[in-house]
Amino acid sequence: MLRGLLSFSSMTMVSRVLGLLRDISISHVFGANAATDAFWVAFRIPSFMRRMFAEGSFSTAFVPVFIEVKERGRHADLKELMSRVAGTLGGVLLVVAAACVLFAPQVAALFTPGAVHEPHKFALTVELLRLTFPFLLFVSLTALCGGALNSFHRFGLPALTPVILNVCMIAGAWWLSRRLQTPILALGWAVFAAGIFQVLFQLPALRRLDLLAWPRWGWNHPDVRRIMRQMLPTLFGSSVAQINLLFDTVIASLLISGSQTWLSQADRFLELPLGVFGVALGTVILPSLSRHHVATDHDGFSKALDWGLRTTLLIALPAMFGLMLLAEPLVATLFQNGQFRPFDTRMTTLSVTALSFGVPAYAQVKVLLPAFYARKDTRTPVRAGVAALLTNMLLNGLFLWLLYALWAPPALKAGALLVGLSRVPGLHLALGMASALASYVNLLLLWRWLGQAGIYQRQPGWRRHLLQLALACAAMIVVLLLGRCCWPDWTHMGSIARVGRLAVLVGAGGATYVAVLFAAGFRLRQLHHA
Repeated sequence: MLRGLLSFSSMTMVSRVLGLLRDISISHVFGANAATDAFWVAFRIPSFMRRMFAEGSFSTAFVPVFIEVKERGRHADLKELMSRVAGTLGGVLLVVAAACVLFAPQVAALFTPGAVHEPHKFALTVELLRLTFPFLLFVSLTALCGGALNSFHRFGLPALTPVILNVCMIAGAWWLSRRLQTPILALGWAVFAAGIFQVLFQLPALRRLDLLAWPRWGWNHPDVRRIMRQMLPTLFGSSVAQINLLFDTVIASLLISGSQTWLSQADRFLELPLGVFGVALGTVILPSLSRHHVATDHDGFSKALDWGLRTTLLIALPAMFGLMLLAEPLVATLFQNGQFRPFDTRMTTLSVTALSFGVPAYAQVKVLLPAFYARKDTRTPVRAGVAALLTNMLLNGLFLWLLYALWAPPALKAGALLVGLSRVPGLHLALGMASALASYVNLLLLWRWLGQAGIYQRQPGWRRHLLQLALACAAMIVVLLLGRCCWPDWTHMGSIARVGRLAVLVGAGGATYVAVLFAAGFRLRQLHHA
């Protein structure tokens, strides 16, 4: 599993770094305005589907069934399963994508009610949705290929595949946008093209495993029915954080222009620790947990899950504190140039600070969910997801009301509420705070029900592990706070100075964390033993 994690993480790191370059390119070329808000709404919906399928429900439903057939059946059965799943999934999603393209105005009105009364912004959102929706079909087929490759311990290629999307979008921002009458449409075309290229990229690897077959309709195939039955509840259970983001999209459309972009840019900073480690661990651990469950190896199941939880905390805790303390330096250094102004930096900093508080919970949930899915338990994650979703909605309203009451001038409070919400900057902070707290509700419920099921026995050494993490994080926080005191203002600093000083802060904080961690007795062999 450690080899698989390193393979998946290294390839995902390449993808996330290019994703950061993609967002830097978009902020430099387009800035934060109504046009970029329209794109981020149009892109967030297929991106939400990507996370549900590629990193969520489809993989968690498909991989256990695929491994069971692989362990107990013939290779011809595996090839037949690939063909039937590809035909069924592709056929259903082709209809869904076509319907969404046809009814794009209604979908746009559903997710951005605040843009309905802005004709130019609404028309842009509709046009971009029609370009980005087919990505749902292509990315689902990509997830199918990736799940099969992961089951054969081929983690690197599926993790590298998202690089194609980032490269296409960078090319769209810098090259294609200059050749179109409406420049922002270049990003929509880039997403469309990337979906096709991602599927084609994985086909040679499938052919080498002799799993490449023509898609065939297989709705009545027993294994396809099993996957679909397990997939429906996991659609919700594994995607609570993303569903919360979609609700945030609806609310953000009622706020000041730029709010969608500030939230989307903040989400990029969470992608690195979550994608490289949280999602990577969940992806790598699922085949192992499935094998232990099929073999009724309860001790092996507990050890694999324990290893995933410890490794996640090793990265997620320092990532949370680092992102919270370095939010402004990171945003200013990476995004503030071209059309992205100091005001946008301050607004995005609010989002990063709020959302980063939830990093440990987001990452731990990604590791806990496979423990349920490997046992074919899809109901428990749904129950936890419903509770987290309701919590998020309630907290959205509560925090939005509190911030509006604190920040809105009396003249706005005396007028219409919707008008006031659209004119007070910074209210998007409420959405980030609610999402972070809701993720902890999801985590605590999963943890509680995992204990009640009696399927996980905590391994020795947890107290020592947590003490080592606490000491290392405390030392890192002190170093970063000292650095922020020395360099308090980042929005009016030169670009070269920002880069140099950020490198010093990140290097000093990271070195302090690692040095104190090892000084406290941590050794890499602990991960092998776990």
